[in-house]
Amino acid sequence: MIIAIDGPAGSGKSSTARAVAQRLGFRYLDSGAFYRALTWAALERGISPEKWETLTPADFESFGVNARPDDRAFRMYAGDQDITAGIRSPEVNANVSAMAKLPVVREWLLDRLREAGAASDLVADGRDIGTVVFPDAEVKVFLTADPRERARRRLAETGTPDPTEERLDQEVSRLLARDRIDSERAHAPLKPAPDAVHIDTTRLGFEEQVDRIVELARTALTQGR
Repeated sequence: MIIAIDGPAGSGKSSTARAVAQRLGFRYLDSGAFYRALTWAALERGISPEKWETLTPADFESFGVNARPDDRAFRMYAGDQDITAGIRSPEVNANVSAMAKLPVVREWLLDRLREAGAASDLVADGRDIGTVVFPDAEVKVFLTADPRERARRRLAETGTPDPTEERLDQEVSRLLARDRIDSERAHAPLKPAPDAVHIDTTRLGFEEQVDRIVELARTALTQGR
């Protein structure tokens, strides 16, 4: 079974997907880690973002980016170097959107994401998981939340649990700008799959939103028998 969880940044999809996978005994696939790994590799090689549009599939092959199963998730590598921690750096955070919007990147990664998900039951999250990567997923969910709530969550994740109103406003603006980029891109834009279940997490407790998706999965499993 594949459970595809899509949604904008700060909607809670990553933490929710990880918890759903743990509850069901599935493997968790963070699609964003693949884009981060390519971003890390390009920056490590001194290739500036202004030149990324010139990169080819052969260039991406040379980066040696690969995912390896680790317990119930995946670790990211560049060749044999474990870069799982490095792909969360501020520099990667600042540039991953520029990498992810390139059609050649998304096309190159498509087979890699599908290969990663081929060997086991999976919960995957991203921005086009249910529409492009796994369009036949048995369960599709699109998470949303109020922009200010999303901004609070994102700031808390990065070490600012009690932001000022000014800092919160700045983060809201950044997230909305990211939403526009993701939603308006020509290739694989952020949008819910037609058969996705929409869940607004603004006023939901974490366990409550996990429960809802676990119940969707168990219903699908029962119907599939």
